[in-house]
Amino acid sequence: MILFPAIDLKDGNVVRLLHGDMDKETVFSNSPGDQAKSFEDLGFSWLHMVDLNGAIDGAPRNAEAVNAILASVSMKTQLGGGIRDRKMIDHWLSAGIDRVILGTVAVKNPDLVKEACRAYPGQIVVGIDAREGRVAVEGWVETGETIAVDLAKQFEDAGVAAIIYTDIARDGAMQGVNQTETLALAAAVNIPVVASGGLNGMDDLKALHAASDGKLEGVISGRALYDGRLDPKEALEFLGC
Repeated sequence: MILFPAIDLKDGNVVRLLHGDMDKETVFSNSPGDQAKSFEDLGFSWLHMVDLNGAIDGAPRNAEAVNAILASVSMKTQLGGGIRDRKMIDHWLSAGIDRVILGTVAVKNPDLVKEACRAYPGQIVVGIDAREGRVAVEGWVETGETIAVDLAKQFEDAGVAAIIYTDIARDGAMQGVNQTETLALAAAVNIPVVASGGLNGMDDLKALHAASDGKLEGVISGRALYDGRLDPKEALEFLGC
């Protein structure tokens, strides 16, 4: 299981939001490149990034910060937020991002996701962010009637590298990962699933690891790492990373 440290970008800063609310932010760093380098120095092999402004505006808004991160580290990276067309997919993958995360566009233009998977095997991730099992889009501002599992099943034969499943109600709240919904999704599809939202420490990580029984590709951690509730060395040693 991969442990992905998260860098959420808002107005050029590294922040964490509560329940995805842009008005409930905590700023952890004003130097995204330095923050990324610190994660790499700790031994992380992957970095998860989200352009929060871009997710709401529908176009990249923290490109300078992302480029600073790419210039600072050699670890593998994945990026989501505001990537809504083929031009931006091409741009970020050619810029050095290893995997792009498509969320809103997976709901509104699934054919683009499938097209991108054909063009970039192993580099396209679908982000499914849900409230009570229903998919939210446009930076979590809109929640529709689409069921998370139904959306995931649309891409089973498309060549999607992974699905990142985020329980919005738990994101940034330190309430623990929603194991029930996440593992149900993982059991329903043949695409690797990454858990996101609410990881609160080693006990939660161990419980998720035991319950996953190899079904999950990884888990994303944000606030628990920044607050010191999850010790990076202990976590990476536990996972054998």
